[in-house]
Amino acid sequence: MPRTDAPLVVLGPGAIGGLVAALLERAGHPVTVVGRAGSVAQVAAHGIAVESDLVGSWTAQPAAAAQVPHGACVIVAVKAEGLEAAAALLAAAAPAEVLSLLNGVEHLDALRAALPGTRVVAGTIAGETLRTSAGRDGPLTVRHRGRLLRVVAPADAAGLASVRALRDTAADVVVDGTQAQVLWLKLRFLAPMALLTSRWDAGLGEALDRDPAGAQALLAEVAAVASAEGVPTTAQDLHAILAGLPPTMRSSLQADVEAGRAGELDAIGGAVQRRGRSHGVATPALDTTIAAVEARLR
Repeated sequence: MPRTDAPLVVLGPGAIGGLVAALLERAGHPVTVVGRAGSVAQVAAHGIAVESDLVGSWTAQPAAAAQVPHGACVIVAVKAEGLEAAAALLAAAAPAEVLSLLNGVEHLDALRAALPGTRVVAGTIAGETLRTSAGRDGPLTVRHRGRLLRVVAPADAAGLASVRALRDTAADVVVDGTQAQVLWLKLRFLAPMALLTSRWDAGLGEALDRDPAGAQALLAEVAAVASAEGVPTTAQDLHAILAGLPPTMRSSLQADVEAGRAGELDAIGGAVQRRGRSHGVATPALDTTIAAVEARLR
């Protein structure tokens, strides 16, 4: 692919960011990881160790920095709670382009507001990925389970340097559809998966079966909101998608709730609630599910 003089940066070396940075470096793209001081020091000293069912195991040695280089092409992979700090770092760096891989839909408006005049696009990444390293005396370790590793970006993002670079990696990169379609095609199944696994603290298969009527009502409400957002969806569509995923699959929200953190509960569940209200779509099953997860946190 054509090279660009702008540095390539991954902002947020968590599970997704760590995996993306390692994949890019393995594909021959010099990349800099930007994050908090502890993570930056860990990556600089020990690198990123990847264990993947799809592409094997290796240790990447990307550059690491506390600030985004000026004029960089940036892939944002922070968690929702890190969005405000990420936006501030980006605003100071005047990036050439930004590709966000956050979950949810509301982060795009926040990043665009912080970066007027900068091309900001939201993509999605699908795959069961967890950051597993404990302590900072070894590499940042990322575990990617299963064969699913797909990045989706809207059709008009095909020319972004970050998208072109990702196409050189082992990820399945799809560039198609509108911005709303890209975000809602993921959120429509991510929301029920994350909420149900977190509510019941179980793998996806068991979480769907624990209260079938409640799960079906939740799927119907999420489908109605997705449809109102321009992505026609039925509860049957969502059940088929979830049933096709490994029944043992767990969500990152579930891991956060187990650790006593709200994580992306508001960015995922709350976003669907708010979009539902804006369209006049009632969401009692969704409200009940979110309240149950909040009760686990309390």
